[in-house]
Amino acid sequence: MSDTPTIVFLGPSYPYRGGIASFTERLAREFQTTGFNCLLYTFSLQYPSFLFPGKTQYSKASRPADLKIKEVINTINPLNWLRVGRELKRLAPDFIIVRYWLPFMAPAFGTILRIVRQNKHTKVICIADNIIPHEKRMGDKILTSYFNLAVDGYIAMSAQVQQDIALLGINKPVQLLHHPLFDHFGDPVESMKARNELGIDHKGGLLLFFGFIRHYKGLDLLLKAMADPRIKEIGLKLVVAGEFYEDQLKYTDLIRSYQLEDQVILYNEFIPEQKIRYFFSAADVLVQPYRHATQSGVTPLSMHFELPMIVTDAGGLKEMVVDKVTGLVVQKDPASIANGILEYFQKGKEFFVPALIKQKIAYSWPVMADGILDFWNRLNSEKIAK
Repeated sequence: MSDTPTIVFLGPSYPYRGGIASFTERLAREFQTTGFNCLLYTFSLQYPSFLFPGKTQYSKASRPADLKIKEVINTINPLNWLRVGRELKRLAPDFIIVRYWLPFMAPAFGTILRIVRQNKHTKVICIADNIIPHEKRMGDKILTSYFNLAVDGYIAMSAQVQQDIALLGINKPVQLLHHPLFDHFGDPVESMKARNELGIDHKGGLLLFFGFIRHYKGLDLLLKAMADPRIKEIGLKLVVAGEFYEDQLKYTDLIRSYQLEDQVILYNEFIPEQKIRYFFSAADVLVQPYRHATQSGVTPLSMHFELPMIVTDAGGLKEMVVDKVTGLVVQKDPASIANGILEYFQKGKEFFVPALIKQKIAYSWPVMADGILDFWNRLNSEKIAK
């Protein structure tokens, strides 16, 4: 074992796309600045193509030159799990940070980590994005229980996830550390310049729905809210930026039936990193009309760009929004969402931004990294105490 402490990150990173991959890469960079040797073990196969609801699992960006990434984990090949487990057991990193967001990953991760922990040195810390999945399936609890037996402790990024861990009867140490701000997608640009960049010819109020689209995210509720005559009267428009992970026809039918064609601008694609800042700079407010949620990577992204939010009273969403101070918290129905939109534009974006700027200071990557290190030291202390 080297004198330089080593962390292995187990989960999505380049060449895979998405918020979890971006988070992992940014956190690894933070640890590298403090002297850790960081290795990212990602997938050679993440999902079989027939199980993936989007257009592609892969990023179009260039390979990060500053990160050590190994594409080795095959989620459907048990022989691969044994090989990767033995490799990491011999490597004996000081700790492994594993991401858990879907029970589908439990057999691969659980098997690999069981083997690693046989070295009696490596601690396994799970950053739990969801411990109870948004879309439940038979066998979820059994799979999560299998994974849990290979974990020393959990980082929860919302009180909702912390509660879900307790609800499942998981008796492991848990530390609450909120999702840091995504600060590596560039700086904001002037609003009209951003709209021009996106081809949006609209000078009035602009709302943003951002991220992939599934039922639990409640885009249909927001579309119904946009049909409120009061919203139509003041000329607000909605940008929907993200790939449909379910039938798009359901939403285009809603747009047609509520005559929203002139109010809704669709960007049905995975938004590349270099374009993200234009969407958040162009908008006056982000709307997250989720039916249920743990936390969302879109929330800290919006905070980074100092874009206030209207969120529903769903799970961990409301934890990062101070109602009527940094944004608005509304109920999960079209009328409440419509009233929130109207209240927001009556107050104006400038009403919320000063408090949002103060709030964002607490959500930094050094705070997250220090919290994880403190948790690792706590796990080691508990082992010695035993």
